[in-house]
Amino acid sequence: MSADEVVALYDDAGRPCGSAPRSRVRAENLRHAATNVVVRDPAGRIFVHRRTDTKDVYPGYWDFTAGGVLLAGEDPDDAARREAEEELGVTSPLVSLGAADYADDRTTYRAFRYETVWDGPVRLQPEEVAEGRWMTPAEVVAMIDDGAVRIMPDAVGVLGTWLRARA
Repeated sequence: MSADEVVALYDDAGRPCGSAPRSRVRAENLRHAATNVVVRDPAGRIFVHRRTDTKDVYPGYWDFTAGGVLLAGEDPDDAARREAEEELGVTSPLVSLGAADYADDRTTYRAFRYETVWDGPVRLQPEEVAEGRWMTPAEVVAMIDDGAVRIMPDAVGVLGTWLRARA
């Protein structure tokens, strides 16, 4: 993650429409694209992790998806595979859950959503992931509903309905 990496910008119809440095995307809350990958184990549990305190958006928040921004010219499927492997060491095949849109005062993006089943060890990327654990979908929903824990609002926004259907 570098403030100088070039991020793909997306228009309101969900199509690539240019690029900008990550620092500008964050500073101006430019509409871009990102991936959200739900990692499940064969028992159906979801890997939930806490983001490091150095992340440029929502530092220290808990997340039930791995993912990140699409780089300029990057295919969403390739970006999702890259992010799952970088953040968690996950290399299993991804299943698309379609696209969705998310916007708040910190980030605005087209979400390319995926799920995968992983039966191997999880390897946390120390620059991005502080800690993590497996939780049932019901436990993740309870964590969200509790309100005492800071959860990534974009993950809830683009995959909350999907998650609740599995709880």
